[in-house]
Amino acid sequence: MENCHKKFFIGLLLFFGVLGEAQSQSVLTGYLEEGMKNNLVLKEKNISLDQSILALRDAKSFFLPSVDFGATYTLADGGRAIVLPIGDLLNGVYSSLNTLMDRQTFPQIENVEEQFLANNFYDARMRVSYPILNPDLQYNKQIRDQGVKLEEYEIEIYKAELSRNIKQAYYKFCLAFTAKQILDESKILVEQNLKDNKSLLANGKGLPAQVLRAESEVENINSQLIEAENRMKNAAYYVNFLINRPIESEVIFENQAILDGEIEQLMQEEDFSDRAEIHKINTAKNIQETALKMNQKYAVPRINTFADFGMQGFEFDVSDQSRYFMLGVNMSFPIFQGGRNKNAITRTKNEINSLSYQTELLDDSIEMAIRAAKNNIKAAKAAKYSAEHNLRSASAYLRLIDRGYKEGTNSLIEFIDARNQYTMSELKLTISNYGLLAAVADLERELQTLN
Repeated sequence: MENCHKKFFIGLLLFFGVLGEAQSQSVLTGYLEEGMKNNLVLKEKNISLDQSILALRDAKSFFLPSVDFGATYTLADGGRAIVLPIGDLLNGVYSSLNTLMDRQTFPQIENVEEQFLANNFYDARMRVSYPILNPDLQYNKQIRDQGVKLEEYEIEIYKAELSRNIKQAYYKFCLAFTAKQILDESKILVEQNLKDNKSLLANGKGLPAQVLRAESEVENINSQLIEAENRMKNAAYYVNFLINRPIESEVIFENQAILDGEIEQLMQEEDFSDRAEIHKINTAKNIQETALKMNQKYAVPRINTFADFGMQGFEFDVSDQSRYFMLGVNMSFPIFQGGRNKNAITRTKNEINSLSYQTELLDDSIEMAIRAAKNNIKAAKAAKYSAEHNLRSASAYLRLIDRGYKEGTNSLIEFIDARNQYTMSELKLTISNYGLLAAVADLERELQTLN
């Protein structure tokens, strides 16, 4: 039993301090990469980014000429009409001319009535239009460009959160996996103790109560193993959920090294000015400032020009007479709109002031989160140091009690108590180590800068 304890303790030392960084991080790094590639929320945010890029392309397209084709065809009857007295004006003249010439050269004609609604008339044209003066177009392009950056910062923020969540979820899985290993080792001890007590009872040197107590300890360990197995499965489910794999996919356990040098270097970091959250809120403020400039230009005239190239005529007539060209310029500017333009300016200024307060609040909250994360690391390191000391003491105490129990100088209750202390010390050390890793992941998130 003493050799078993030594081997297990050496295994713990290897687990927490000897394995190299590259090996210890390979599985976790793979899960992080898989999560960044497959996470469903991240995919949805990438779609939003694509939409913003398309909106920016739309804003740029308004600076180019637009070409449209249009055609109309009308059938009409009735409505207003104009009467042209051609017959009344010319028939008398024609009659006089016919009398003078003594022949019917000029016939009599009827008055003409033309309706205003064109009947059997078509108009087909190609219109080319181009904005000459419209400040909204430039400001809209700037807003769309900043909107793309806003979506990019959103993705960076979620990636940082996802990275922390995957790390901490994997640490929970490793914690549950290691706890199950510790309980498996403890089960070997209690089963060996049960076997020894049965042997002593069979040889007339033991008591039935000792056998019953040993059997109770075995059942207790079995119950704890079932709980540990459930915790390990649930932790694996969450890892698979984050990286968008089938929920029952195997999660591979790999030892996680605690690198004190890197932790100390991380504890010295203070600058968080390059965080995506800060860039995001600054970009949102820039968008509102651009919108304010655009709203303040409401009195600038909007001037556009257009050119029509087309054909029109009755009964689908196509000839030189039916072809036409028309060039035009239109201009508009507001005279009275009920104060809507000034209201828009005021609303935008309020948004800018609100974002300024949010910037100050964000700085304070990030600074507080960084300080809290560093304090959590200090507490986790202290808990780890204490757990290591307790494990050494519990291991030495178990060896002494085990020897005394075999020699008959210590009771079964003392042995069970020593074994429980040793198991609890192992579990506490495991919890403190992964608690430290989780705290480091929190600090890494708070100090996360843009790639």
